[in-house]
Amino acid sequence: MSNDDLVVNRVHSESTATPGRSISQVRDRELVIDEPTHLGGPGEEITPADAFLAGVSACGVLLVQGRARDTAVGLKKIDVNLEAVRHRSDTSVFQRIDMTFRLAGPSQAQAVELVEHYKSH
Repeated sequence: MSNDDLVVNRVHSESTATPGRSISQVRDRELVIDEPTHLGGPGEEITPADAFLAGVSACGVLLVQGRARDTAVGLKKIDVNLEAVRHRSDTSVFQRIDMTFRLAGPSQAQAVELVEHYKSH
């Protein structure tokens, strides 16, 4: 496999003077991420789980949007709502993740195909 076949993402994270807070550099952006209050963090900023789930949700939006563009389906808007449930005693495991897609523009059949495209990736 050549390097041309690879996509590399780089993130740098470090602690701060505030216990339970990290700052992550992603390209030229800065993300402040807090440990949740129930784990002793300040809980003022997004948590690692929030950041992870935002990435999953955004991936849904962007993959569906890209598929609509590639297949000439008229997609005016897409909303994705995501709800994840974990036990407080072990937050490393998601018990359930529900995603709801709302698409404006395509027919029902087209919308189903667009969401299935996301689910298969």
